[in-house]
Amino acid sequence: MSGSERGAGNAPKTKRADARRNEGVLLEAAAAVFVTSGVEAPIRDIAAEAGVGTATIYRHFPTRADLIVAVYRHQVEALAEAGPALLTTSATPYEALGRWIELFVDFVVTKQGLASVLQSDDPCFDPLHSYFLERLVPVCTQLLDAAAASREIRPGMDAYALMRGVGGLCAGSGTNPRYDARQLVGLLIAGLRQSS
Repeated sequence: MSGSERGAGNAPKTKRADARRNEGVLLEAAAAVFVTSGVEAPIRDIAAEAGVGTATIYRHFPTRADLIVAVYRHQVEALAEAGPALLTTSATPYEALGRWIELFVDFVVTKQGLASVLQSDDPCFDPLHSYFLERLVPVCTQLLDAAAASREIRPGMDAYALMRGVGGLCAGSGTNPRYDARQLVGLLIAGLRQSS
């Protein structure tokens, strides 16, 4: 194989990695805009946040529904990957659980920006809730099990119930500046600690 043939074979991999990175930047920008302005925010606002032209967004996501689904899936995947990574890099499993719950709170806040469309009659959004549960409940279970095995928290906590509880606390914030969902979620996680 000549050097030019090897180079030709390597070029698409670089483009794919660049394309994935660019898509990730677009999805992060869209999520940020959705939180502040809702999912009906102008595409030009998302493009400005990402530092690209609107044509770039339409090239990756031809419809708004495509973009919304991609943002949701991107955030779920980031959360799913974060759990095992945090167990590896955190000082204790309980610390990993706490840090993951903080990321989950960020996701829930963004998800509230998506709530109106996720509950719409558009069938393209129907599989998203199942996808969310299938990807994240096992990760939360893994974190809880690790913290229980290290005797940092009481055993037997149900991941689904914990995630619903966190979601409920986040949903209560609305526009009330005195309501601090993060503080309440912190108290919930602190309440899991094993008594000495």
